[in-house]
Amino acid sequence: MDKDLVINENMTIASVLQLDESMSDVFMGFGMFCIFCHLSEDETIAEACKVHDVDTKFLVQKLNETYQKAVKKSAKK
Repeated sequence: MDKDLVINENMTIASVLQLDESMSDVFMGFGMFCIFCHLSEDETIAEACKVHDVDTKFLVQKLNETYQKAVKKSAKK
């Protein structure tokens, strides 16, 4: 895991999901079940937020918080 990585709205859903399995919980918490959709391979976070009427900045913030927690947890192992 890259502790310096910052998730941004232009990343695809699939690329974010590959970072850590906990990222799927964040998407589902926002009612975005994109993780099960074939479009997640090419759809960016911003595009998915627009379709699902989700605040992009808030979702990206939560994704980054979750990722940083996963990085810290991984470092402790």
